[in-house]
Amino acid sequence: MDELQQQTVSLLAFQKVPKKVFDSQLTFNMLAALGDDRWGVFGVAMRSPDLVRALRAQDHYYAVEIASRAESWWQVIGALRDTAVAATEPQRVVEAMAAPSTRWITLTVTEKAYNPALAQFIVQGLHARQACGLPGVTVASCDNLSSNGDQLRALCREAARAISPSLATWMDQQCRFPNSMVDRIVPQSDERVRLAARQALGVEDLAPLSTEGFWEWAIERSQLDAADAAALASVGVMVVDDVKAFEEAKLRMLNGVHSAIACIGAVVPQNTVRETVSLPWVREFVRGFLDEVAPVVRRPNTDAYRDALLTRFVNPALHHRCHQIAQDGSVKITQRWVPATLALQALGKPTPYLIMATACWLRYWLAQDEQGQAYDFNDPYTQPLQALVAASRDDGDWVDRLLHFEPIWGTELPRASGWLAAVRRDFDTIQAQGIQAAVSGLAT
Repeated sequence: MDELQQQTVSLLAFQKVPKKVFDSQLTFNMLAALGDDRWGVFGVAMRSPDLVRALRAQDHYYAVEIASRAESWWQVIGALRDTAVAATEPQRVVEAMAAPSTRWITLTVTEKAYNPALAQFIVQGLHARQACGLPGVTVASCDNLSSNGDQLRALCREAARAISPSLATWMDQQCRFPNSMVDRIVPQSDERVRLAARQALGVEDLAPLSTEGFWEWAIERSQLDAADAAALASVGVMVVDDVKAFEEAKLRMLNGVHSAIACIGAVVPQNTVRETVSLPWVREFVRGFLDEVAPVVRRPNTDAYRDALLTRFVNPALHHRCHQIAQDGSVKITQRWVPATLALQALGKPTPYLIMATACWLRYWLAQDEQGQAYDFNDPYTQPLQALVAASRDDGDWVDRLLHFEPIWGTELPRASGWLAAVRRDFDTIQAQGIQAAVSGLAT
């Protein structure tokens, strides 16, 4: 029996490049360091083989630089036991999900990846477990989607019903889909990180990461094995009855202002979040944005969380590119800006910073920075939105069309009193005076 079969395997689905995907692996690595060897990971890239090839070349070990403003250190992660590419090795992945040793399936995917195809793939593994008479598993989402466990359960239940009612019943009885929130800034790896790893460790690492010292993982108390909750809590994971308060804080504060920073930085232009937030007028905007959304955030110690974010954004060790964060922006702001704006409106509170962020997003869609350099989009709505722009009569018309695009803004917000006019006003100011003047005007 090989090492993988002797381990309890957590199946981790990741996409394209190593990012936040490894947060759970860092946690599992801590558990292994304490002598709990049940948390080995079988990593799955959905499409791209590049990362899998790199990890296989170094026996699935990789290094992580953990950096605060004051210090940094390197940690070698050994939780990853094996890897596969779902697009080319689907049967291997199904067999891993159906292995007797597998107790968890964890996923870190983008918002747009929550779709029937993903659910059907997971359900293949669950169906194989049922056919073999094996127990169910805990299926944990570790990403930015609101109510991620609930949404994944609904998708998987639909996929299971399409196979057989008995499979859907078995899944409901045997599997758990806890909601969870993971908060850690993990920029894309690049040549700078690889060079730093080589200098620090004296070896060539093809898949190193650099991340911040701050981290939070809050997961709903809904695991198939109650002992797992105790194990996670022993290394600092918050196992709670309801993650909504932590989820809202991250989406509306960290992720919400991150999207705004990305649009501003891409247009000014600045390369990274740190460079952008280091500009005094952007830093004031960030503080104003966080203070604006705080009334619709329920997590404890919101002021302390805000102050921690301001410190985290200017961490000189983190090179988090604005264009990376802006990717898939139209899907992200549906989760980050729209609910916060509606919640504040329901309280009768003004939303000048969210409105300005929306105007900056419109300016970002012009695909050219203020120095005249063009840039490309990576967004699921690129084609329909560009078609709306192309069909518009003038600037006012295309702005109106984009702000009525229902998949992003829904139907309630565009009808809200004064919202459209306020966004148009701020966009006109950006066009006439530039982003710095428009954003700085919020403080006057």
